[in-house]
Amino acid sequence: MSTTEPLTPEAGARLLVVDDNAANRYVLRSWLERAGHSVVEAADGTAALATLARLDPVPELAIVDVRLPDMSGFEVCERIKADPRTTGVPVVHVSAIAVATDDRTQGLYRGADAYLTEPIAPTELLATVTAALRYSRARTRAERLTERIRDLHRATLDVYATQDVAALAEAAAAGAFGLFGTSVLVLAQASRSEPVHVARHDRHGPANAVAGSPRLLAALAARVLSKRVGVGAVDVPAREWRGLHRAATEPRGPGPGAPDPRGADPVVAESDVPGPVVRDRDVRGSGVPGSVVHDPATGLDGDVLVVVARARAGQPPVCMVVDAGVPSADEARPILTQFAQAVAMALEAVRTYAEEHDLAVTLQRSLLPARLPDSGATMAVRYLPAAQRSEVGGDFYDAFATDAGLLVAVGDVAGHSLEAAVVMGQLRHALRAYALEGHGLRELVVRLDAYLDHECPTWTATMCLVLVAPDRSGVEVANAGHLPPLLARPGERPEYLTAHGPLLGVGLVHPETTTHRVVPGTRLVMITDGLVERRRGDMQVQLDRLLELVAKASTGGPGDSDTEGLCDLLVDAFGGADHEDDVVVVAVDIEAP
Repeated sequence: MSTTEPLTPEAGARLLVVDDNAANRYVLRSWLERAGHSVVEAADGTAALATLARLDPVPELAIVDVRLPDMSGFEVCERIKADPRTTGVPVVHVSAIAVATDDRTQGLYRGADAYLTEPIAPTELLATVTAALRYSRARTRAERLTERIRDLHRATLDVYATQDVAALAEAAAAGAFGLFGTSVLVLAQASRSEPVHVARHDRHGPANAVAGSPRLLAALAARVLSKRVGVGAVDVPAREWRGLHRAATEPRGPGPGAPDPRGADPVVAESDVPGPVVRDRDVRGSGVPGSVVHDPATGLDGDVLVVVARARAGQPPVCMVVDAGVPSADEARPILTQFAQAVAMALEAVRTYAEEHDLAVTLQRSLLPARLPDSGATMAVRYLPAAQRSEVGGDFYDAFATDAGLLVAVGDVAGHSLEAAVVMGQLRHALRAYALEGHGLRELVVRLDAYLDHECPTWTATMCLVLVAPDRSGVEVANAGHLPPLLARPGERPEYLTAHGPLLGVGLVHPETTTHRVVPGTRLVMITDGLVERRRGDMQVQLDRLLELVAKASTGGPGDSDTEGLCDLLVDAFGGADHEDDVVVVAVDIEAP
């Protein structure tokens, strides 16, 4: 047989040779090692299986003699294939005894990938090993790519589920870490007037997004993508990475140099040096960058791969920084760039979400009263748009003086959209017009019901009207399907005024109004359901809690909250600004005439 053979294209594999004959193991080992492979030996099946269980990673291929002293090579092969950890390891049987067709057939049926009979030429052995490794590695790459694509889809969905830039940066960092298992730094910015959010994820876990220098984001964008739309990836040597990072994050005063991307070049108190983070205040929710202090130690102190993606011209891009040595396989970098592009698209969606939300809230606020009346009552109002929804609701309030007294109204148009806000504006203006014509409360409700049915036939609304008599002796209430107003007289327990009729827009008969005695110092509280309604909660329990809070703050003593304090108390007690629905709270202290 020939003793010379070329190096195989699959050189460098770690192989297991199982044979009870030491001379055979020596020959096989010498051929394989000259071809560039490394070899682990076992003298029987038990030792072979123990070796596979011990080694990590497992050998890429096993050459197994069919006749072993403790078990057959066929059984060894079956047990290798049955173990999920080694099921992908190719098995090549060799034998000088089991050479019949039935032996070879049985070996292949029981899991072997190839079957060689002695005498074996070294070229035949190496060619067989090369073919088996080529197939095995191709299958491993395909499985890894499939797994990464699955992880890519999952990470993309997580990014698209976010509703603000800080959460997006955190989800992107977690997604990239899940794809490649390396330290990741993500920089994202809603607009040039907003802070840069920096999120890091490494083997120690995620870190909340913190404020970073816009100069680093601008420097990396200029290095990789300039002002173009699209995605780019560049390997940045460690020395250049440290220089970019230092120049962008070191504090500097006024003077010549690159302009700050937000149009100014302030001294940068925060830093986005990768590493463990200690922060005074999280960026999320504050709208103002917190003071950020970073440990100078970093897991990204070597060569890095910088990926920058931008979905719309003129907008800041999203930037990912990872260890350059990790996503080095041919299929890995395209996945990383594809993920960066998905994050850039999600960032654009977050920007659109924020713009629509700001526009909707601005429109809704423009439809609400600009000021409260000064007519013998102390009033305070809190209006809070839904915290996590781009579409605003139709909650509204109004208060104005009429010839019949002070009219206070709170209502809610069903639905959440800009159209709901527009219908709310129409209803509020119609209320003012009808009230100034001198109609009574019941007639106001009847006319508003007809107006809504005629002008907005697909819409419904609730509304509660309270008219405070000019002599402050009583209040008249007309309630069209709204939450009841709460009345707290000095020295008495507060009570809900529960009489009500159907909501507006359904064309049903509305009952007569009700009147209730009041005295100077009486307190009136009106709300919309966004304050007390919860998906998994009892509305009546929340209303009872509201009554108790008002009772404690309205005892008639010197320690009572004023109307402003009462509104703040109620908003804070029921969740602060983090509400799923719009919230209106109106508090009125009725004074002496």
